[in-house]
Amino acid sequence: MNKELFQLIENFKRDRRLQSFDEAATKQAVVLSILKALGWDPFNIDEVYPEYSVGGGKVDYALKCNGRVKVFIEVKKVNENLERHQEQLLKYSFQEGVKLAVLTNGISWWFYLPLREGSWEQRKFYTIEIYEQDSKDIVDKFEEFLSKENVISDKAVENGERRYRSIQKQYLIKKTLPKAWEKIVTEPDNHLVEILASTTEKLCGYKPDGETVKGFLEKIKKISEIVFTEPDVDGKSKISPERYVGKSIVGFTFKGVKYPVDTWKGMLVKVAEIMYSLHREEFEEKVFKLRGRKRPYFTRNPKDLKAPYRIKNTDIYMETSFSADRVVRLSKRIISLFGYKEEDLSIEVKR
Repeated sequence: MNKELFQLIENFKRDRRLQSFDEAATKQAVVLSILKALGWDPFNIDEVYPEYSVGGGKVDYALKCNGRVKVFIEVKKVNENLERHQEQLLKYSFQEGVKLAVLTNGISWWFYLPLREGSWEQRKFYTIEIYEQDSKDIVDKFEEFLSKENVISDKAVENGERRYRSIQKQYLIKKTLPKAWEKIVTEPDNHLVEILASTTEKLCGYKPDGETVKGFLEKIKKISEIVFTEPDVDGKSKISPERYVGKSIVGFTFKGVKYPVDTWKGMLVKVAEIMYSLHREEFEEKVFKLRGRKRPYFTRNPKDLKAPYRIKNTDIYMETSFSADRVVRLSKRIISLFGYKEEDLSIEVKR
């Protein structure tokens, strides 16, 4: 194990000053320190080239070998929402044919394969969260995807490709399972009908006929439709919240009122602010009960959170570092605290 990098990560976990770093401090204290521990020489521009020009813009760092760019790294200040910056980084990477790209705010590290197909989010194959994950696991993954040795040998890209394929496989399985289930209950073959009928007979002593079994499966189909879809405000079914990753939000509707937003973070913040404006007296009591596995979602101490945002006109901070799917789930949990139904909230995304 890389002991230097392990100790560095342990120090970061203890040093809460990182929460107040601007972009320049994040680069110097966090990013360059990690690169150095991974074998890169931050003082050698033939290895670590700062402010690399591309497409009329600049990428914060280009990791190079024999004059060729192997990795692009874009750095934002600690607690900066990375979602809005991934498109530009990946476009630059695609233009230059760079196979590996990293977007980081020092605490969160997002790893991409820019030349793969799919949305920006789908090209992300791994995320390191310094405050959340085990230090040894963090070290292993940094070594796997960003060590000088692995980058130069292209093993870093191979490792990324392997993880990407695994993610795509799981994504395809999850996407297809509801369709497979629907096919089973809507087009049951004789074997399935017989198994279900025989099992029923063993349990109660009576064997149902084929039509009774098929009628039961038809009811199961209707239950499946409820499970895998949710109603929109116009009564039509729309995509499940589990499938918002990789999509761009344009707004949401709450109790018939539309609110335009352009980021998932913006939606979460707006939902919280709406609840505060409608339920000021009970807002604090209710939202402070919401907690993740390791930290609260709402608190008065911003240091308790990874990406804190202060709710307007309050001294209450909320966590905002979530994927699109988690934003939707948490937003619905928040409104449910105040007696609203999930159907009162609907999301509009770009098509």
